[in-house]
Amino acid sequence: MKRLSGLRQRIDTWRGLEAQVRDLLELVELARAEDDAAIAGDIARDADDVERRLGALEFELAFSGPYDDRNAIIAIHAGAGGTESQDWAEMLLRMYLRWCERRGFPAEVIDLMPGEEAGIKSATVEVTGAHAYGNLKSERGVHRLVRLSPFDSAHARHTSFALVEVLPEAGDAAEVRISADDIRVDVFRASGHGGQNVQKNSTAIRITHLPTGIVVTCQNERSQHRNRESAMRVLEARLIERELERHADEQARIKGEHVSAGWSNQIRSYVLHPYKMVKDHRTGYETSDAAGVLEGDLDPIIQAYLKSQVGQDAA
Repeated sequence: MKRLSGLRQRIDTWRGLEAQVRDLLELVELARAEDDAAIAGDIARDADDVERRLGALEFELAFSGPYDDRNAIIAIHAGAGGTESQDWAEMLLRMYLRWCERRGFPAEVIDLMPGEEAGIKSATVEVTGAHAYGNLKSERGVHRLVRLSPFDSAHARHTSFALVEVLPEAGDAAEVRISADDIRVDVFRASGHGGQNVQKNSTAIRITHLPTGIVVTCQNERSQHRNRESAMRVLEARLIERELERHADEQARIKGEHVSAGWSNQIRSYVLHPYKMVKDHRTGYETSDAAGVLEGDLDPIIQAYLKSQVGQDAA
């Protein structure tokens, strides 16, 4: 019933816009017949309103995917390169947390594996908000950083990579069925920098989904129960993402397209030296305000991607 109500509201909105356009066309004919400047002024104002509403509705089409209205889970993984890539992964984590603050989306780091010297090896963040997944799905792929290294005594220029995964949160228990026989749960102590144990009790959870081999860990909470709940939510999201990828591969096979995934899919470059630029390789969008982007000003980049995807098969 909720879905039906939403569809009716969407149809009523478009039909209302259609009626407004018909009325405007009638006014145009009347203005021509009577050569009335006042009517022409009203037409211009109403036409601007129609254009504004149409633009907003067209952008809403970007959120037509089956999971776009869901909460999202972001997983960030440092690439090869040790401390450099681990620092870059932490910069990306901060960037997404700042974006969430700007949008008023509650964000919780539910798992974090620190780097050996600096940065992070990986992190998992749960983002709550309207169309959180619909917005953040644009971030899936490899992010590349070019800068003068703060960890290199010669201050040489380095290139670092990090992989960002974005998963839709499961809607209800019936959507993803996980049998107790299909998982193995291991309990261990949470670790900090250098691998040292930071808790006396074993509260960290590792869940292995035996049929697929998917492994999920959560160790940020002090409660074993809370860590298990978080790990199960991430596992459910990964199973949904697996199904989405299977569907995308099937569609690509039918269309004869190549679908790159994981580390082969570089989507964006962030250059901090010798000039400053962020460029999205899928849409061609670029900006010289690299500092602003790293502070969470992602909306223009996200919107450019979403607009480019209108009419494509939504994921």
